[in-house]
Amino acid sequence: MARPFMDTKLINMKNNYLAILVLILLGTVSSKAQQDPQYTQYMYNTQVVNPAYVGSKEALNFGLLGRTQWVNFEGAPKTGTFTMGTPIGSLQNMGLGLSIVHDELGPAVESNINIDYAYVINASEDAKVSFGVKAGLDLLDVDFTKLNIADQGDVFENNVDRRLQPQIGAGAYYYTDKFYAGLSVPNFLSTKHFDESQIDAIVDDPSSFAGETTAAERLHYFLIAGYVFDINDNLKFKPATLIKVVSGSPLQWDASGTFLINEKFTLGASYRWSAALSAIAGFQVSDEIFIGVGYDYQTTDIETYSDGSYEVFLKFDIFNKPERVLSPRFF
Repeated sequence: MARPFMDTKLINMKNNYLAILVLILLGTVSSKAQQDPQYTQYMYNTQVVNPAYVGSKEALNFGLLGRTQWVNFEGAPKTGTFTMGTPIGSLQNMGLGLSIVHDELGPAVESNINIDYAYVINASEDAKVSFGVKAGLDLLDVDFTKLNIADQGDVFENNVDRRLQPQIGAGAYYYTDKFYAGLSVPNFLSTKHFDESQIDAIVDDPSSFAGETTAAERLHYFLIAGYVFDINDNLKFKPATLIKVVSGSPLQWDASGTFLINEKFTLGASYRWSAALSAIAGFQVSDEIFIGVGYDYQTTDIETYSDGSYEVFLKFDIFNKPERVLSPRFF
């Protein structure tokens, strides 16, 4: 979904557009647009952005993530994801999965569902590389009647009603028991999304409205990497990073470091460049179940109007042959 950015001039906007710009919320202080949702626990939610991840674990796995951004800020982003993946084939050298993302932002609701497929090859005795594709559909609704607009006019009479569009993406993923790195583009097609850049132009010059409140999807390039360091038998250190590049938008860079204690408890922190500081915690309930939580403190002006962002993640693995999992994966 188009995820615009809050401009500090918002406070001084004309009253009849103030509600709109407040409700069409953003991810950092900038006039550029960030279109896809963001995640603090990206290291556990890789499949959403990279289809090559599916099948990389020797298990049928499920993932659920819920994110509430900028609590107590009316119209703030809310995101939910569901992923499912499993290795397939007699040699277990392929992966098949499903990824669903549901995103709400002010008057806009967007959902997409994709089938993910990956083919895995042995790069060495200890390393594998997989190549994946995802294909699916994106559904977008924008209902301007949800906005509190002082002066109704033609500008906001053109709702987007159940616009259905295809999606096609691809990625590559290299991994061992300790290291992983992936590069992906979740969607190559020029689909349209709700975008605040149109609203900014209308605020400056209402006569510029051309009947559209959506913007074309820009290609998103994701690079993710991480490593697991064994400090001792009971402590591991897991640094990770995510870099997102979008044409016309500032570089988004996340860097995190978490400690895994007794292969049960996860504690750490993350930094999103020029945007947020985050705390991350998790608990491995059993060999099959992991629960993670994240909290973001915005380092931008948006923190003045909200009480931070919260994220909950649940992972469930079903091992068909537990005896094969000789070295457990922590990503």
